[in-house]
Amino acid sequence: MAEEIINRVAQSKLITFDLEDHYPTGKRMQLDIKDWLYQGFILREKEFRSKAEGHHWETYKDAYVAVDCSSDAIVPAWAYMLLATKLQPYARRTVQGDREQLETVLYKEVIDHLDIAPYKDKMVIIKGCGNKPVPPNAYLWITSKLQEVAKSLMYGEACSSVPLFKSK
Repeated sequence: MAEEIINRVAQSKLITFDLEDHYPTGKRMQLDIKDWLYQGFILREKEFRSKAEGHHWETYKDAYVAVDCSSDAIVPAWAYMLLATKLQPYARRTVQGDREQLETVLYKEVIDHLDIAPYKDKMVIIKGCGNKPVPPNAYLWITSKLQEVAKSLMYGEACSSVPLFKSK
């Protein structure tokens, strides 16, 4: 007679928190202003403003937009601010930086507004590895936030987790 296989993971009181479940859906776009600069390095105000006026801003409708310069040019703050005014009517969110910085800002907003009450006095595993671009800082922020209420925190999968925190 075969012994019954018991799934202890399914029977445990562990709650898995997956940052990917909170991934802000929507199109991501990047605006690299390198080509708007003279020889890719020098910002000439009149030319830059002309490029901004002639750009098709509606392309960014409902997108999350990262605005940066891929060359080593020194770009004054007002240039990014000007672009933000052009993007404001169209983009869902605009950040100065690359796509990773964009994802970091989006996750910070999600985590800041997250209701953590369901995790009070629970044993929580923060799931690692996935298919969506979750920035490293998101793991730090969710750990700090859940630590306020959770009984314990672990990282990984239920079958192989790393203990992080246990309340006293």
